[in-house]
Amino acid sequence: MDVTGASPEAHRAHQADRADQAIEAVFRIESARIIAGVTRIVRDVGIAEELAQDALVAALEQWPESGVPDKPGAWLMATAKHRAIDLVRRKETYAHKLAEVGRALTETSPPEYSEDPAEDIDDDLLRLIFTACHPVLSTEARAALTLRLLGGLTTQEIARAFLAPEPTVAQRIVRAKRALAKADVPFEVPYGADRAARLASVLEVIYLIFNEGYSATAGDDLVRPALCEDALRLARVLAGLMPKEPEVHGLAALLEFQASRIPARTGPDGEPVLLADQNRTKWNRLLIRRGIEALHRAGHGPYSLQAAIAACHTQAVRYEDTDWATIAALYGRLMALAPSPVIELNRAVAISMSQGPAAALPLVDALADEPALKGYHLLPSVRGDLLQRLGRAAEARVEFERAATQTHNARERDLLLERAARCAPA
Repeated sequence: MDVTGASPEAHRAHQADRADQAIEAVFRIESARIIAGVTRIVRDVGIAEELAQDALVAALEQWPESGVPDKPGAWLMATAKHRAIDLVRRKETYAHKLAEVGRALTETSPPEYSEDPAEDIDDDLLRLIFTACHPVLSTEARAALTLRLLGGLTTQEIARAFLAPEPTVAQRIVRAKRALAKADVPFEVPYGADRAARLASVLEVIYLIFNEGYSATAGDDLVRPALCEDALRLARVLAGLMPKEPEVHGLAALLEFQASRIPARTGPDGEPVLLADQNRTKWNRLLIRRGIEALHRAGHGPYSLQAAIAACHTQAVRYEDTDWATIAALYGRLMALAPSPVIELNRAVAISMSQGPAAALPLVDALADEPALKGYHLLPSVRGDLLQRLGRAAEARVEFERAATQTHNARERDLLLERAARCAPA
């Protein structure tokens, strides 16, 4: 917009609008770092988020008049920390925390914010990740709080991403903060025996967020790329903060590989495109290269093995070139390490491709009574595929129709009904 010759009032309105846009962009990027830095002072993520919001309000009030600072992130951090220090000083019940924080809090000016990566802000981010993903919270609460504190998403955005009512998500986040405060969860990175279990919780949350974006459990869209992007960014941040943890790199590699295929997973109208039919030239080669780099730093844990399986798919120029024997063997190793009926179902699919559908059908039939797979639409879907390949089209149609009744995703339902229609009448 050209404001040359505009009235002073119009010019000020334009400046205010530009400042608001800058504030929104900066806060989205810096909010996790600010909340992490403030939490170290007040030891409460709920209060820390409120103070970060206070700093945002201060920016909205001052920047339109004073202009956007040269280092807006540093300004927000310093403002939020200054308010945190004032809060600690005002409340006598926080006196013991003053002693913990140290003499720095007794100075008049707030601590200086440094953009040097060597500073302990990265440690604060890591502490915030472990706090938001603490096992004291339900899986749903961990996911919502992580997206709120670390992803910078609003409650409305989180609700839209998970197709949940906004009041439900808001209550979930509020209760999660209260639960952390009530349990007196320490703002720290766990060490020793507790570290592995806590890290597993963090990885689970990031993977859950990605999967909900990669293959939505409900709604009209098969893929929600924004959720995948949030999870992938969190995985990259975690890999940078914990470079010596092989499974962190395993998860990062897995998500890079999976994300690389997103452009080819849906057609022009959003309809699902099966792996066999995907245009592999649409796969993102940059993400594949990043996945390979992360895989080189991964170990032999569950996420690393899943990443190795995903790598096999990315290395095949054509679907027919896929090394299904290696994939089946990797699923066998994964089953030995982390037994799961879902993994066994995937192993059966790989075996069907390497040894034929007749070899896999007994494995799938053996899963029919698994409680964990009750109502899981991919079980009848896989069985329908095997039956169709065996020439038992009428039985296959029944399985595809049953799978269609079990999925809550409209796109998947349409695909399954379409596959059923292509089979001979029952």
